[in-house]
Amino acid sequence: MNWLDICALDEINPLGSRIIAGPKGDIAIFRTSDDQVFALDDRCPHKGGPLSQGIVYGKQVACPLHNWQIDLASGEALAPDVGCAHRHEARVENGRVQLSLNPRKECAA
Repeated sequence: MNWLDICALDEINPLGSRIIAGPKGDIAIFRTSDDQVFALDDRCPHKGGPLSQGIVYGKQVACPLHNWQIDLASGEALAPDVGCAHRHEARVENGRVQLSLNPRKECAA
């Protein structure tokens, strides 16, 4: 896997996000309250709302447009909604957030 160095973990607020430009659109990198990081394309599967502007809680984000709940680990919408936001691998190494871009594929659901 090719890892890209993005930023220091401290540059993303807990329960917040940071946007980076990806080759096929913006990618939102989310930080949970326990310092885990997740990366999803910055588009809700419902109407394309900016997930980076949503509320992060636990390991989920609520889309700011219509409150769809998206699981940060899988990108899947929580029931009763169906769909997914494309996810990428993210990790923290030595206090730095790193990202590995995943090729696009269809939702599991």
